Amino acid sequence: KVPQAGYAIKGLWIAGLQRQINLKNAMFPFKLIDSLWKSRKIIKDFKPNVVIGTGGFASGPLLQMANAAGIPTVIQEQNSYPGITNKLLSKKASAICVAYENLERFFPAEKMVLTGNPVRQDLIDIESKRNDAIAYFNLDANKKTLLVLGGSLGARRVNQLIEKEMENILSQNVQIIWQCGKLYFEDYKKYNSPQVQVVSFIEKMDFVYAAADVIISRAGASSVSELCIVGKP
Repeated sequence: KVPQAGYAIKGLWIAGLQRQINLKNAMFPFKLIDSLWKSRKIIKDFKPNVVIGTGGFASGPLLQMANAAGIPTVIQEQNSYPGITNKLLSKKASAICVAYENLERFFPAEKMVLTGNPVRQDLIDIESKRNDAIAYFNLDANKKTLLVLGGSLGARRVNQLIEKEMENILSQNVQIIWQCGKLYFEDYKKYNSPQVQVVSFIEKMDFVYAAADVIISRAGASSVSELCIVGKP
């Protein structure tokens, strides 16, 4: 999605530490050093005015090198319980944008700004799109629509639940839009029917939210923020 929007992606050879002792953990120091050097080059070439980190091990080396270069850094913390990367980077961050209140026990209070999580602007008024959305997905306007979201990669347990309860759901005169994720599409595409639409990815999220009556979703930070705006059960 990022390259489609016209932005370049540059990857780092970095990964999180594993809980158990294994070869991947032994490689961590080499990956970290390599990622720090590559981050330094990215910053030198791009010459940013500000660097934003959204958490996770991938943003650690880049923000560390930005701090070392004296470039202002901003942390965007999506969760109510921050990860270790953002906790470490918060000490030198210029500002910390948080989605929830009462995070003073994790971050310096004077740096925190309560912003909430960024969401798609086209979700703000979905009710006006409902008729167009029903037509777009070729749905029966007289039936309730169950939307199942597992993220772009998919959610194994959510998919297993829907497969197990498929007959029960359909017996209640319900139609399903099932976003199973690209990792699982080949396993579940066999359930495609007039009542069930199995897809790996959904482009028009505003339409699918508008068409839905009930939503089963993973509880990722961005999903929770979107669902709060959408207001569907």
